[in-house]
Amino acid sequence: MRIAIASDHAATDLKALLAEWLMEEGHEVADLGPEPGASVDYPDYGYKLAEVVAEGTAEFGIALCGSGIGISISVNRHPMARSALVSEPLSAALAREHNNANVIALGARLIGVEIAKSCVATFLNTEFA
Repeated sequence: MRIAIASDHAATDLKALLAEWLMEEGHEVADLGPEPGASVDYPDYGYKLAEVVAEGTAEFGIALCGSGIGISISVNRHPMARSALVSEPLSAALAREHNNANVIALGARLIGVEIAKSCVATFLNTEFA
């Protein structure tokens, strides 16, 4: 799959870990930024991610910030993006199955790497009903 990933400065470490893991799993990953150490505004990166998903350059998006809330709101400002903030795999599955979400949002300050991977894997492997 083609997956785009973006974050704010609070989530660059999680973004890098997830991007590396996704590539190891055989996915094509577009890292939309930012670089570690940069202080940025999450709306800029959330909307950039939404545009990439909406235009079809990526099939799915992963949006990350400290809580996941702000960047999810930013993504959802785009009319073709459907972002769901999740914190465990069941919510990730339901977001795809019932809401046809095309972006998963995660809070880097709220969940660990393994839960994040589990949420992303579930999200990517669940079909819309």
